[in-house]
Amino acid sequence: MTAGVRPLLLRGVGFAALVAVIVATSIFPFLWILRTSLQSDAEFGQGATRLLPRHPTFDSYVSNFTEQDFLRPLVNSTVVCAVSTVVSVLFATLAAYALSRLRIAGTGLVLGFVLLAGFFPVLAMVGPLFLLYRKLGFLDSGYPLVLAYMVYTLPIATWLLKNFFDQLPASLEEAALIDGATRLQALRYVVVPVAMPGVFTAAILSFILAWNDFAFALSFLQTPSEFTAPLAIVNLGQSQYQVFYNRIDAAVVVITLPVVLLVLLAQRRIVAGLTAGAVK
Repeated sequence: MTAGVRPLLLRGVGFAALVAVIVATSIFPFLWILRTSLQSDAEFGQGATRLLPRHPTFDSYVSNFTEQDFLRPLVNSTVVCAVSTVVSVLFATLAAYALSRLRIAGTGLVLGFVLLAGFFPVLAMVGPLFLLYRKLGFLDSGYPLVLAYMVYTLPIATWLLKNFFDQLPASLEEAALIDGATRLQALRYVVVPVAMPGVFTAAILSFILAWNDFAFALSFLQTPSEFTAPLAIVNLGQSQYQVFYNRIDAAVVVITLPVVLLVLLAQRRIVAGLTAGAVK
């Protein structure tokens, strides 16, 4: 082995070891949750700290769906998050296209305000929204959460799509406009099909942000039948003398796996959308 190859080999080994440590640190909490979810109530009650459960069982999962009716919160979350994602992407597409193509005074200020709204503390918005929803009679219903979730989803979707539209040549819609199409028709039939990686990325990130919400659901929902999945987890595994975290962790695994699978299946589109605007 030559003197020049050895430092490169050591550098490669060190980088691989660093990546392995980071990956292990990142996935260890989820693996521990998965391990706890596979424990029986008896084994969990003993406080065993084994790396693997002695007798793995899916009793916690079965109990969540049969005794706790965890399917209803999952359906509630799916419906609310899907509607929120569609509405957010629709409005973000219109706003991003206008900011990218039209000559609007103060475009920088508008984008700055959108960015500021995206970073504004959620807890600071709960109070005013609660008072407004109570006045309108919207409390204890899942659908008004769509408007609340747009606090998460609309800013990031607008920023992503604006950067993506900036990379598309204006000649695409100009040809459609010359042929007699309106701006909206050019956007719908010409620009959006080409910008699908960005639209898809905005939709996935919007869905994930809405899916993981806890603060808004906790503030606006009171009836268990209206709970979303993250909020319903709080009531799982409760007994008079003990909290069975194996059942709670089973629910955490259930609501995490769809997001993980969605990201794994669409990772190329997500990367393409996130890197839009990085180079010209």
